[in-house]
Amino acid sequence: MAQLMHELRASYAFVERNFNLVKRYWGWEVVWLVYSIVNSLAITYIGAGMETISGQAVDTSYLVLYLLVGTLVWHYLSIVFDSISEMIAWERWEGTIEYTFMAPVSRFTHMVGTTLFSLVYGLLHTGVILLVVALFFRLDLSRANLAGSAVVLIAGSVSFIGLGIVASVLPLLFPERGAQMTHVVQALVLLVSGVYYPISVLPDWMQAIARLSPATYVLEGMRKGVLGGAPTTDLLHYVWPLTLMGIAFIPIGLVIFRAAERYAKRTGKLKRSG
Repeated sequence: MAQLMHELRASYAFVERNFNLVKRYWGWEVVWLVYSIVNSLAITYIGAGMETISGQAVDTSYLVLYLLVGTLVWHYLSIVFDSISEMIAWERWEGTIEYTFMAPVSRFTHMVGTTLFSLVYGLLHTGVILLVVALFFRLDLSRANLAGSAVVLIAGSVSFIGLGIVASVLPLLFPERGAQMTHVVQALVLLVSGVYYPISVLPDWMQAIARLSPATYVLEGMRKGVLGGAPTTDLLHYVWPLTLMGIAFIPIGLVIFRAAERYAKRTGKLKRSG
């Protein structure tokens, strides 16, 4: 029990450390929040203006909500992914990577703390964007199954945690451009997952790849729950593949990360920043 409490306190220490970094770089956080709000509004206004663009009668309220769900869900998942995949890049930036990796704390505990921070930070950031967007648009959520949608989002968060751990190996192995490589992974997931369009418009071979992306199931489930008001039992169709992906990705990511960490220490890449 004492060991468990020690690990929990150590995990919370990483949560607190990361929030202190957010406060330290508050100027960047303001810029990032403003950019995210403007980006979300710009994408949502595409739906509002579709009737004018096409010259045809269109259910713009549905389009606005369709694009908003995609924008907010992707923003949240991106924050979870970025916070985990770039944890090594942040350690290098702060000059604390050697201290962190020499601390008497397991790498699993380190990742648990980083993961908890990413979830809380992602929810807070996305919640602020939703509140601002709600001031510009009249959002009809009367038919939405918010509880079932939340279950889908939780399952999707677990799967993206595993994906982020796998991607975090890139900054560890490639000190110069590893962080940028994680953005390429993120962009590819964005392309095939149907964030702003149904995956049915993609070529057949891309649709097959889309079924390997956890974001596809999160977005489809969230839209069924929020736009269609689907019951929670129907949404479980999206929860189980996300759960399986999380169960697979997290252990695989931890194994790969441990191997990459040993390699980085052996070859002197741990401290290098260029």
